[in-house]
Amino acid sequence: MSPITIRRLGLQPYNKIWREMQRFTDERDALTRDEIWLLEHPAVFTLGQAGKSEHLLDPGDIPIIHADRGGQVTYHGPGQLIAYLLLDLRRRKLGIRPLVSLMEESIVELLGGHGIDAAPRADAPGVYVAGCKIASLGLRVRRGCSFHGLSLNVNMDLAPFSRINPCGHPGLKLTQLSDQGGPADLRLVSGELISILTRRLCSAEKYL
Repeated sequence: MSPITIRRLGLQPYNKIWREMQRFTDERDALTRDEIWLLEHPAVFTLGQAGKSEHLLDPGDIPIIHADRGGQVTYHGPGQLIAYLLLDLRRRKLGIRPLVSLMEESIVELLGGHGIDAAPRADAPGVYVAGCKIASLGLRVRRGCSFHGLSLNVNMDLAPFSRINPCGHPGLKLTQLSDQGGPADLRLVSGELISILTRRLCSAEKYL
């Protein structure tokens, strides 16, 4: 299985990274190594391709960006770990639904390592702890290659989620790793997540 380049990018504007993901995907070829980008975003609401503005209840002064990922509306902010998966799915023989399952199960494994019982939901992609959402997923596939990825709430201000219907679900409650007794250090959590993701991607045949 082809190796994966890991890039730790720190705090980055959403638009800048989004355009770089698009450019990377458009310019890559059969020999381009897959990459995972780890970062945080300044406060921003993003609407997926099917996103409905009615789910933006009171955005206030937080910017709104209409992105080309799947899913509805979500919030990104400092203290939330973002992992963007720029993968050649054809080369890895990995479908979109199996990739979603791989990401969800990776987060469940990470949380389980800290004694947190978590699970995905069949009716709403993401990972949940006692009915509260702790991680969101949104992907785009172009030319057989994925971009966008997942966000995991680690140690952030959750208040802006009350200004939206998160992922299009009115009344959905959010939680985060630090509030569940897990670590608040994003670098520690990102290292754990990368270890799990890369291991699972290198044995992705189980998801076929």
